[in-house]
Order: sequence, then structure tokens, then C-alpha cells
Amino acid sequence: MTAASTRETRWLERLAHAYGVQTAYSDITHRRIRVSPQTLLAVLKALGAPLEKAEDARDALREHEQARWRRPCNPVVVAWDGGSAELSLRLPRTLSDTRIGLHLRLEDGGVLHLPCDLSLLPAAQGAQVEGERYVVKTVDLPEGIPLGYHRLTAEIGGNTMETVVIAAPRKACESRKGAGGRTWGVFLPLYALNSRRSLGSGDLTDLAALMEWVSGLGGRAVGTLPLLAAFLSEPFNPSPYAPASRLFWNEFYLDVARAPEFSTCTPARELMSSPGFREEVEALRASPLVDYRRGMALKRRVIKELALSFFSGNDPGRQGAFREFLAANPELEEYAVFRATGETQRSPWPAWPESLRDRVITPEAYEDEAKRYHLYAQFVFDEQFGAISKRFRERGEVLYLDLPLGVSYDSYDVWRNRDLFVLDVSSGAPPDDFFTQGQDWGFPPMHPERSREEGFRYYRACLRHQFRHAGILRIDHVMGLHRFFWVPKGMTAREGTYVGYPAEEFYAVLTLESHRNGVRVVGEDLGTVPPYVRPAMARHGLARMFVVQFGLSPDPGKTLRPVPAESLGCVNTHDMPPFASFWGGLDIDDRVDLGLLDEEGAREEREKRLRVKKALASFLRRTGWLGKDRPGAQEVLAAVLSYLAASKAGVVIVNLEDLYLETDPQNVPGTWKERPNWLRKARHGFEAFPEMPQVIRILREMDRLRRAEKARRGKPRGQETKPTREEVG
Repeated sequence: MTAASTRETRWLERLAHAYGVQTAYSDITHRRIRVSPQTLLAVLKALGAPLEKAEDARDALREHEQARWRRPCNPVVVAWDGGSAELSLRLPRTLSDTRIGLHLRLEDGGVLHLPCDLSLLPAAQGAQVEGERYVVKTVDLPEGIPLGYHRLTAEIGGNTMETVVIAAPRKACESRKGAGGRTWGVFLPLYALNSRRSLGSGDLTDLAALMEWVSGLGGRAVGTLPLLAAFLSEPFNPSPYAPASRLFWNEFYLDVARAPEFSTCTPARELMSSPGFREEVEALRASPLVDYRRGMALKRRVIKELALSFFSGNDPGRQGAFREFLAANPELEEYAVFRATGETQRSPWPAWPESLRDRVITPEAYEDEAKRYHLYAQFVFDEQFGAISKRFRERGEVLYLDLPLGVSYDSYDVWRNRDLFVLDVSSGAPPDDFFTQGQDWGFPPMHPERSREEGFRYYRACLRHQFRHAGILRIDHVMGLHRFFWVPKGMTAREGTYVGYPAEEFYAVLTLESHRNGVRVVGEDLGTVPPYVRPAMARHGLARMFVVQFGLSPDPGKTLRPVPAESLGCVNTHDMPPFASFWGGLDIDDRVDLGLLDEEGAREEREKRLRVKKALASFLRRTGWLGKDRPGAQEVLAAVLSYLAASKAGVVIVNLEDLYLETDPQNVPGTWKERPNWLRKARHGFEAFPEMPQVIRILREMDRLRRAEKARRGKPRGQETKPTREEVG
């Protein structure tokens, strides 16, 4: 590298630091990876830095610094737990000793007038900007600002600046009233939950039935994958982690026969009872995989008739409820127009004519019937889901829902909020032991600074949408609150780098919305976790995840780490092989078939797995949870679940499919067409679960151990004791 190019690279790296872009990072083996100038240039351009080539970095840095100093204050400040917040003002020296008027407009409409004499405040952090001297003065906002999102304006030198003040509790809510800790529940994707009454895959009524069954066994939680809006025709993407929106629901899971209009809609009832419809339903039920296209097309025919009946009706109660729903969901009308336009164009929005891409949609661009379909589908889904979640809450039961990291490039959210997303890069992860080439997750990250500039409006809306019905919300890849791995378009995941995010401000939104809705928050902290993430989670009351299969070690002294207090404990996740597959090494065989492991690598993995199995069995015998010398998968699984149930975990979630030793995974990360991800139904229908002795036996034992642990933890302070095998069984 020449001296000149070295200088240019240094300026590029300085610019990267100014924008929060990492110029180096440590991989999973703690080896330091230096990011290439090409990657830094691509990421900086995607962030909006004013440069085209590395030689522009010096001027771009100067322009960035000028813009920073000329902006009087940051777009967001946080006040924790009713305490004071510090407002840092960057001011020209000539204005730094004036009187200014600060006005805090509260969320409820009230206004606090806060006169301020800057001459009484010390100056700090001076800088020279284009010949003008700037200083920083810090204003202490008053204590006791009520919780909420407030607008602070300041009149300085004839100009008005504005910032959002987020007054938030430092810690997230522990749980809904009546849904205390030391409980347990089950997990199953709703599409996989098939019953004799549903139309080929699970729906909201099946979800309610699952909770009723679990509740009868003593459980208080049911978890499933995201139920967010999806593209199930053209374009087609059934992945719950690449939704069509994080602001609306997926009507694929609606129980159409329970819609209020169904009882009076003769066309809908006749359609569902017709021979052709019943034959189609039986074909869908018989398939081991969910056929989203056929299933959605079939269900849409019914919803269409119900929508026609609703919009032609004159029931004042129903019409009034619909108007209230529209008022509470101001983006719904636009979402319905977006979906109707996509169906007319039969293509994703990036392929639409320019005017439609730019959010100028006239009624001629879509069919009004399609728009009304989407309006009605969201209205009825929210009614149905709300009734179910309300019943759960009243009984102290919780839905365990999941907030995906992002949305599809083709989504409504990206179309509507174009400036919030960075479309020239993709989110992903660097190489690790499992994904040696890294991962490209295929969705755009949010722009860190633009999210702040809009006061996190979109992020708030995403959380509220989930919190309305969740009792526990899992934040997928919680490290994304701190940093995201960006992969520039045209590059591989090995060539990406991390970009920093305003974590404390994201936490403030999360804790505030958590308290307002009474929802416990779990952070998915698996994978490469920077050392500052878990302390931040603890500081803000986010529960950790303890995943047995993820943390196992062949070292007999470190086989299974202690379960963190109040964490969410489970054996695996939807991205991992089922326990029986793990125990039998079938996942290793699958990685060989996929070309992710060569024979030498597979041999090493199998040897390591054998050591892990021996260490785990030894640990479980030593701690009294396993009696057999040569246990099978069923005995080891039962012992592991007993260990979790007797632990300090706040909630223990068990994958229902593990209980009958399912070996096929729901998702194989890093694959698309190679494996039937997000398609596989549970091997057994819902009606079979109560008739399976091994399932009932394990769940009843978990309930007994959870109750014993809850009672032990409920003793007065200082009288608690460590659990022993004899105490709990």
C-alpha cells in the first residue's frame, strides 16, 4: 500500500469512527478482523456520508463535524425514573451567554416553560468551525417529568431547535399482574399446530385451545413464532422473520368461522359447506407441509364474502367499532391501499411504476374490493386476537410473542418509511464456527440517526403492536439495540462490518412501552454477544435467555452453566435442531448434506458431540436428575427439563415437538429452497397431545417442580435455600 493510500485509509477510518462504523471487530475466536477500505466506503455512503471515493474522506469528515456543531442539540435526550435529564447545547460563542426560552410540551398537551440564563452555566468542549468558535453548555432539565414522549423546544438567536425527551423507567416491567414468575409454558409455531377443525394449518382458535390445554396442566404461557403480515401470493415469502409489515397481522391465522359476520353471511357459509371447498380443506389437512398459497387463497374467498357483508351492512355497533379501530390505527388505510396495489400490479413495490413507488397512489391503481378486504381482515383479526389475549390476561396467562429484527425489502414498512431504512446494505452476521462464510439475512437495517430524528416513532409503533396482546415479548437478536452487522450489496457476509446504534435511547422506548402495557421483555442474547450487552440488559430489566443446547460444553466442569435468575429457560430455539436430532447427531449429518461441513469437520463435530453427551449425562446423574447409566434421548430430555423447572429461571418454555422426539427442524438457518423452512406441520395433531403419556408425564413433572421452586423462592428474605433433588422430588 502506498503512503498516499495509507493516508486516505486513515482519513476513511476516522470518518467511519465519526459515523459509528467499526473499522475492526473480534470474531467468535477473539481474532481481530480489520475491515477493508472498500467495505468502509460502501457503508459510509449507505449512511449518507458525503463522499464517492476514499480520497473524499477528509473533506467529508470536516463537513460531518461542521454539521454536528451547527446542530444545537441531539434529537433525543432520556430522563430515567423521574430524574433530571441533561440537555447539551452546542452554541456559537457569541450566543453562549444569552437568555433562552425552553418550552417542554408534555405528551398530555401540557406545557412547562423553563427560562434559562446561559451566562450562569459553564462552557466546555469548545471547537473552531469555519472560523467561528463553538462551546457546549449543559442545561439540567427539571426532575419529575412524567413518563412519556415530550417535545422540548428552545429559542436561541432567533432560531428554534427541537428535541424529544423520553421520560422512561430504567427497568422494563417484570410481568403482567397475576402472571408472576416461576411459571412454564409450551412453544409451537402456529402454522404447525394442526387440528381437526382448522383449514389445514393452525389459527387463532387453535392457539386459544392450546392455552386451555396447557393451563389445565398448570402452565401459564404459550409461545409461537411472529404472526405478522406476510406476502403469501405475489411476491411470496412465508418467513415470519421477513414480514410484509411489523405493524399489521397475518390474516392467514384468522378463524373465519368466528368472525361476527359469519353467522349472517349466507354466501360465506354456503362456500365453506360446498363440496369443492371441503375437498380442498381435506387436501390441505392431509399434506405434511403447509401450503400457504392454496390455504390463503381458500381462506381469502371466505374473508372476501365476509368483507362484502360487513361493508354493505348497517349495524351501528359494528360500524362504530370499525371507525374506532381506524382511528386507533391511522396507517391501516394506507396499508390496505399498498396491499391492494401490489395485488393489482402482481409485483413487489420496487418494480412498480415510479409514481406508485413514491407513495402517490390514486384509486385507479387498485381495486377497491381488495382494499376493503385488507381493512376488514385486519379489523377482525385484531378483534379475535384481542378477545383471546384479554381472556389469557384475566386468568394470569401470557402469550409469548416475538419481535423480528426487521422487515422484507418489499414490505409496506420500507415503502412507507423509505428514509428510515438503508437499502444499499443487508443485515447479517460475521463468520462463526457454524456459519463459516457469515450470514446475509436479506432485510435492510434501520438508519440509526434517522430513527432518532423521528423520535423512534416507527419503533414505538412496532412495539405497541405486539405489546397489545403479548404477556412476554422476545426481542430477536437483542444485540441489535447496540450494533448491527451491515453487508454492502454486492459483497459477501465476510466483507461486512458493525454499525453502532443509540442503545440507551432504544432501551428507553422499550422500557416505557413495556410498563405502559405491562409486558415482560426477553432479550435473545445468543451468538456473538459483546461484553457490554448483558450488563445493559440487566440495567434495564430485560430477561436473558438460557438455551441448554446452545451452552453445552464437553468440559465436565462446565457442562451446563447455572441458569441465570429470572431468565427464560429452554432446551433449544426454532433455529436449532430438535433435541432428538441433536442427541442422535442428525443435525451434523444434515450439515454434511448441505455442504456446510466436510467429512473431516463432521468427524470432529461427532467426536465433540459424543463428549458433550457424556458430560451432560454425567452432570445430570451427579445432580440427581438422571438415574439410568445408558439413558436414551427421552430420559435425558426429561432430566434436562426437570433441571430447568427447578432452576431460578423466571419462565421455562418447552418445545412441544421435543416431547415426542421429533427429529425434523422447523428452520435450518442458512438455507432457503434446500429445506422446507417455516412449512412443516407438527407430526401429531392437537387432539393427539392429551393422549400421549410421555408428553403429559413430563409436563406434569415440570409443573410440580416449578411450583416447588416458586414456593421456595417465596420464603422471607434470608430463609431461602438452594434447591436439592430431594426437595423437589
